Amino acid sequence: MNVGGRNLEVLKLGRVGYKDSLDLQARLEAEVISERERDYLVLLEHPHTFTIGRRATNDGVLATAEILRKLGVEVFETNRGGRVTYHGIGQVVGYPIISLSPHREDVHRYVRDLEEVLIRAMGDFGIEAFRIEGLTGVHTSQGKVAAIGVHIKRWVTTHGFALNVSTDLSYYNWIIACEGEPVTSMEELLGRDITLSEVEERIEHRFREVFEYTTSETVAAIPAKP
Repeated sequence: MNVGGRNLEVLKLGRVGYKDSLDLQARLEAEVISERERDYLVLLEHPHTFTIGRRATNDGVLATAEILRKLGVEVFETNRGGRVTYHGIGQVVGYPIISLSPHREDVHRYVRDLEEVLIRAMGDFGIEAFRIEGLTGVHTSQGKVAAIGVHIKRWVTTHGFALNVSTDLSYYNWIIACEGEPVTSMEELLGRDITLSEVEERIEHRFREVFEYTTSETVAAIPAKP
């Protein structure tokens, strides 16, 4: 069933600092909670960042403060589910800020739906992607290609997924990512260059399909603060 019959606005923002993305999510979350008229899918790319989820342990980041400075990596603690993950250049990061009420009030279903969006988008590029029982995210025969970690407040979602497109995978050497499974990227799987914009286009299409939005608007600018 459609997510409440609301419109979906897709924001394609390019490279955005992680702190700025948190501020944007908070603004959009407050709007969706109060109005429940329009949902958002934010698609962007972050500078090099390690994020620490609610299930993370103290040893999840292996790099010292000095190494982090040399790598140019910022570290943030977040309220999303999951452990430690990497966000960075060459990833498509997606933050759905949508209301699951009243017809999709099921956290497990929501995470499976996000996985389904990415699995279908991978299929559009000829990549066979799949779930692994007991784990969260999207996997391939060569490793995990997308991580998922979400937060839900009053049935409105924030945080989301990070899909490795042309990512420098060496940054994962400095963290214990999620369950410690190997990681890969779309370019590594395909053996060719691929742009973030063409991946974003397929994600937008598949997101609208899985969540059954009948109308969608795409913009390329951060909404002005009220």
